[in-house]
Amino acid sequence: MTIELESEFLNYLATCPDSLDGKLPPMNELAEKLGMSVSKLREQIEVARALGWVAVRPRRGIETLPFTPAAAASLSMRFALAEDRGFFDQIEELREVIEANFWYQAVEALNPQDKQLLSDLMERAWALLKGNPVQIPHKEHRELHLTIYSRLDNVFVKGFLQAYWDAYESVGLNVFTDYPYLEAVWNHHQQMVSAIRQGDFEHGHRALLEHFGILQRRPASGTDGTGKAAELELTPRDISGSI
Repeated sequence: MTIELESEFLNYLATCPDSLDGKLPPMNELAEKLGMSVSKLREQIEVARALGWVAVRPRRGIETLPFTPAAAASLSMRFALAEDRGFFDQIEELREVIEANFWYQAVEALNPQDKQLLSDLMERAWALLKGNPVQIPHKEHRELHLTIYSRLDNVFVKGFLQAYWDAYESVGLNVFTDYPYLEAVWNHHQQMVSAIRQGDFEHGHRALLEHFGILQRRPASGTDGTGKAAELELTPRDISGSI
């Protein structure tokens, strides 16, 4: 069964035999092969490049890339957010469902190097949060969550989660500076990572769900609408991460 992609180049890309080095024929040759003009082919290649399925490099030509839906999902999310920032709530909701449901499968697949990386990320994050001046460990935040799910044998889950973090950054949550909120989030991360290292995956799952509970009380932006920093009402249990 042939699935039509409404693009001669995408049809070719999806069905062409894999070459050893991933290279495709030169553009002139490829245009002739597909029976289209070079200008039309260039437009279709640009679509594939934006979707993350090919790379076009000087002197190397067109190269295929391993399939991932991450770029396509990221572009779709960011387009939606450009229209209405409120779409982020729906993206966040789906992210929480995915992470919660794939937790056990994901953490059981982690190897010792992955677990050490999680510990290293925690150490780096706390150093930033407790430094002077305080720094937001956003890079560590993104890498920690993506590392937890990195061994899943599901490109769509991993692609969506990568796109989620692009959306997170697009709406400015990577610069959210409410310190009690950050402390509460990272205490729950500590619970999750410690549970993973100890093989207590159920405890880690509970910490993840508690973590999501804090996220749901996070203001939609870092301000309260008057330009002042928004404040969260957090309990001592929220901040400590105890579950």
